[in-house]
Amino acid sequence: MATIIKQRGKWRAQVRRVGEKSISRTFPSKTEAVAWARQIEAAMDAGTHRPRAVVTVAEVIQAYRELRERSGRPIADTANEHYQLRILDAGLGQKRAEALTVADLVKYAQGRRAEGAGPYTINTDVGRLGTVLRHTAAALGLAVPDVVGAARPTLHHLGLIGGGGKRARRPTDDELDRISEYARQAAHRSALWAAMPDMIDVAVQTALRRGELLRIRWEDVDAARRLVLVRDRKDPRHKDGNDQRVPLVGDALEVIQRQPRGTRPEIFPFGEALLSKYWLEACRALSIPDLHWHDLRHEAASRLIEAGWSAHEVRVVTGHASSQHLDRYINLDPADVAQKAVK
Repeated sequence: MATIIKQRGKWRAQVRRVGEKSISRTFPSKTEAVAWARQIEAAMDAGTHRPRAVVTVAEVIQAYRELRERSGRPIADTANEHYQLRILDAGLGQKRAEALTVADLVKYAQGRRAEGAGPYTINTDVGRLGTVLRHTAAALGLAVPDVVGAARPTLHHLGLIGGGGKRARRPTDDELDRISEYARQAAHRSALWAAMPDMIDVAVQTALRRGELLRIRWEDVDAARRLVLVRDRKDPRHKDGNDQRVPLVGDALEVIQRQPRGTRPEIFPFGEALLSKYWLEACRALSIPDLHWHDLRHEAASRLIEAGWSAHEVRVVTGHASSQHLDRYINLDPADVAQKAVK
């Protein structure tokens, strides 16, 4: 029996049979996906199906996922890598991997920039694509050129990719209030819109990343000690098992406790991609430029420093390993510093 799944506006068909290698393809419409799946199943039933070599980027990505699964390093649905692969699949999945061109990557990067992604984010996307093409080709004996290496000079020259640098953008109170009000007006459309004002409140007080916020469960909240357990917190040295207890600063605990309890264990049971989509919609509708959800984490760290917390205390909240790493998140207002000096 074939599985037909809708992913980011496209339809992915996957056919699995005992004794046969799993095969999948992505199509613009459900009708095409169903028709292809039936054709493959009929060929399998007749014994005439001959698996063809992986040729599209979508198939290379799927093959990479399967390689990781069989190698004991599966890609979790909550991992940033999972979402990167989904975005790459949506933007380049229909392209033939062996015929991928620099022009294809330029067009992809331009599309990502139009969606609000910055040079650093696009750079990590492109880097992930290079990793997938390189390792999958090596493992499966595919002839795939190093199009990522060839495209990097052009992408860099056009300003489409770049380093992370230090981001200084902080949201104003007015901007956050306007986004929250927009979400409240849209609450009838989605449970995520209804929850967004509270998610913003928690994020600007606890410095939780988007994925960390959406991943916390009711069982992770220690109300007595005003702590929340953040599982597998991001750390360049430890990819898994880096669980941390994070203080629920301000009224974050009260905001969490008033959330409705559904059938899912998560307090905010929403997908990262959907949250980003809604955030971008609100910012565009309100003409708020260049504001990312991750800027709320910067805002939280900066507010704590401004409130008189020491760098060591702030690091307990943000999870940074050193004050040097924390400094990248601190963006103080010179006018506030000047007022403090006068006092």
